[in-house]
Amino acid sequence: MEALIPTINKLQDVFQTVGVGDVQLPMIVVIGSQSSGKSSVLEGIVGRDFLPRGTGIVTRRPLILQLIQVEENSEQCRSTGATAWGEFGHIKNKVFTDFAEIRAEIEGETDRLAGGNKAICTDPITLRVFATDVFTLTLVDLPGLTKIPVGDQPEDIEDQIGELVLSHISNPNSMILTVTAANTDIATTEAIKFAKQVDPDGARTLAVVTKLDLMDKGTDAHDVLTNQVIDVRLGIVGVINRSQADINVGKPIHEAIKDETQFLQKKYPAIAHRHGTRNLGKRLQQLLLEHIKKCLPDLRMRINVLLCQYQDLVGCYGQQVDDHPKILLQTISKFASDYCSTIEGTAHSILTSELCGGSRICFIFHEVFTNTLLTLSALDGLTQLDILTAIRNATGTRPALFVPEVAFELLAKKQIERLLSPSLQCVNLVHEELLKIIHTCANVPEISRFPKLQESISETVTNLLKSRLPVTNDMVTNLVHIELAYINTRHPDFSDFCLVDKLLVNRIEHMNSRSKKSYDELSMSHSRASSTGGGEAPKQTVPVPASPSANPLHAQVNLLPQVGSTINMFGREQTDRELMEVNVIRKLIESYFNIIRKGIQDSVPKSIMHFLVNYTCSSLYSELVQKLYKNSDDCKTVLQESVDIANRRTEASQMLACLQEANHIIGEIRETYIN
Repeated sequence: MEALIPTINKLQDVFQTVGVGDVQLPMIVVIGSQSSGKSSVLEGIVGRDFLPRGTGIVTRRPLILQLIQVEENSEQCRSTGATAWGEFGHIKNKVFTDFAEIRAEIEGETDRLAGGNKAICTDPITLRVFATDVFTLTLVDLPGLTKIPVGDQPEDIEDQIGELVLSHISNPNSMILTVTAANTDIATTEAIKFAKQVDPDGARTLAVVTKLDLMDKGTDAHDVLTNQVIDVRLGIVGVINRSQADINVGKPIHEAIKDETQFLQKKYPAIAHRHGTRNLGKRLQQLLLEHIKKCLPDLRMRINVLLCQYQDLVGCYGQQVDDHPKILLQTISKFASDYCSTIEGTAHSILTSELCGGSRICFIFHEVFTNTLLTLSALDGLTQLDILTAIRNATGTRPALFVPEVAFELLAKKQIERLLSPSLQCVNLVHEELLKIIHTCANVPEISRFPKLQESISETVTNLLKSRLPVTNDMVTNLVHIELAYINTRHPDFSDFCLVDKLLVNRIEHMNSRSKKSYDELSMSHSRASSTGGGEAPKQTVPVPASPSANPLHAQVNLLPQVGSTINMFGREQTDRELMEVNVIRKLIESYFNIIRKGIQDSVPKSIMHFLVNYTCSSLYSELVQKLYKNSDDCKTVLQESVDIANRRTEASQMLACLQEANHIIGEIRETYIN
């Protein structure tokens, strides 16, 4: 089962080359304040001096420490001639058997990227330590937490280290190893505070208490070591580090571990078996194995998901272009196919959040255009005075006995002409949607990787649509002008023309009743005159007003008023006949207008589809080939790939290779390791 840890180490090596953040690998992250004994704890686990030492901040880059146990008589030991050696991830095929050289290499590599001014760097250093007496384990050592910048350190060094620590311990698959000195208040240490931010329950936190031998006389750490001060689910382990005097005289670590064991058995006999550096190593290995077993199924699934995503991404970016004419034809064909599919609604990816493509054109036809036409009333802008004036103008010098048909035609044409503006607006709206589809279909990785080709395709299709716009506008305009050219009062749906006949019958009946009433009144007047005068009715004389220039002996005459440039003949109340004529004209106009509006509502979308949409779809491919596919030199020009896309394809290809290797590594894990 210990083979699980080297497997995770391989995955770390694989993903370190690309810096992936989507794959969260199980690891143990070591955090602690400066001078808390963090480096001594790690050296005690390894059993060798190899970490840089000094005052202030020493660890300035994350150190991924991979401990691998080897058999004493293994081929590796025989080939190196040592029982312990190290290898760096940034130095290939070089073995370090002298751990002093390892310390020097860590210092030199740190200064190379982080500089010599005590600044930090987030790029990790990977060190593999092979030894016969180590536990197979992986640890990540981070810079010590600090509050005050010293020397040439940046003013925000505290924030930089805090962000670096949080970026590692925020990984839910990581375990947190906090290192705290026993002569401080463990509940208020910075390491515990950071751990509580991301792991408030302490479910993945293991605490290490160092310097147990440096506590004040009369005090001990028994309550802390038994989890009575802070609640840490994975436990608390106490250790004793070498003093600076021991380090100066070169006291071996294995002797320090013996002294540690004696101290624990003497000072804490009841719990000594659970503490010490060797117990810490065993505990860490056990916890890491259990943690890896728990995280492995999700890790395998995550890698498979990313593998599929990056396969699609690399496919979108495509390969290097060798056969330019072939790639150009394929790209043009795909664009034309995607453009038509988007209009027809058969595209592979259909949005569920909003309308797109052909559905928007359908919405324009049946919602926007239709509703706009329905809001146009047949009688908008027509007053009763307008209708009466049109009737009088249509009769000329002769008063009409019936409603003149010319008045109806004039007024109907005036209303029908109002349908032209929304019809042309409908054409413009559809044209705008077709332009948007160009951007949608051209803004895909297969085309956007070639900026000049993308620009040429957009320009060609835009010009094609622009050339069809006048043709479509002319057709829509003609549809309305056709209706204006001939008012068909015998239209099958125009049944209200019989109102004219009804008007004639009603008018005759009305005239007959008025004539009969006038005759009766005249007869009654004659009868009264005969009965009172007994003779002929006296003749009435009409007085004529005198004229200043006329002879007083002549009769008086009436002078007609002057006729102005504008005649208002309806300043009086309308007669019954006039009201009847207005009502008939209104009903005729309303009925005929509804018929024409219904036809325009049906014929305009059909015309737009035929002259603009369908024509563009049918001629799109041939137009693109004619404009873009001319000769091999032109093909190379439009297929010049952008530097950004080339870099993205390289990064995606590297990530795909890493994911494939990671998937292969995880696939080699036997189910017995997990079960």
